[in-house]
Amino acid sequence: MYLLHFAPDSASLIVRLVLDEAGLPYQTALVDHTAGAQSAAAYRVVNPAGLIPALETPQGILFETGAILLWLVDRHGFGPGEAEPARITLLKWLFFLSNTVHADLRQIFYPEQYVPKDAEAGHHAIMTNRLRRHFKLLDQAAEDAPGPFAVGGVMAAYVVCLMRWAVLFPKGQMSWFHLDDYPALGDIARRIEARPATQRLILAEGLGPNPFTAPVHVTPPNGSAT
Repeated sequence: MYLLHFAPDSASLIVRLVLDEAGLPYQTALVDHTAGAQSAAAYRVVNPAGLIPALETPQGILFETGAILLWLVDRHGFGPGEAEPARITLLKWLFFLSNTVHADLRQIFYPEQYVPKDAEAGHHAIMTNRLRRHFKLLDQAAEDAPGPFAVGGVMAAYVVCLMRWAVLFPKGQMSWFHLDDYPALGDIARRIEARPATQRLILAEGLGPNPFTAPVHVTPPNGSAT
């Protein structure tokens, strides 16, 4: 049994979608943003960085989304093993998602952590241009090598969540991400929405009826996304 430390519509959603898709037994522990629980001493014991998610396993506590996903792939065998050619594709694009796309999205979500206030508009323009290129690369990769991006796998879960947040955050931004620009990724998003795991998480986290093709801000039964 795993214990997933989560907040609604945060990076824990990626891990939760993977766990649910794989039918792995897990429980959740809410990290309440409204109470600042992610910065509290109790949670810092779980994740010293004070970030979400963290996954408690029988072997110890994992944090960092990419690390959790790769560990689950290897532990449960629902991705290519080390001897399989598709392993190369999994590794390079999973780390691209984690280290490049996700990291760049954080820069537009929290510009105050990266640039002075008077530089935020220019910073947003630079980063959104970068992100459009990132998603174009991912769209081409999903078309060229659909296996590693298969619906139900870790990379599909990761990329649809990132696309969701590109639409929603930061609140009040000018629209820069359009799903129609990325047909292969759009097809993944539409197919994931129809899956039972997604339908369960729509209810659990208040994601709205079309969380990946027509995102709306969450109305979670517990906790807050920000």
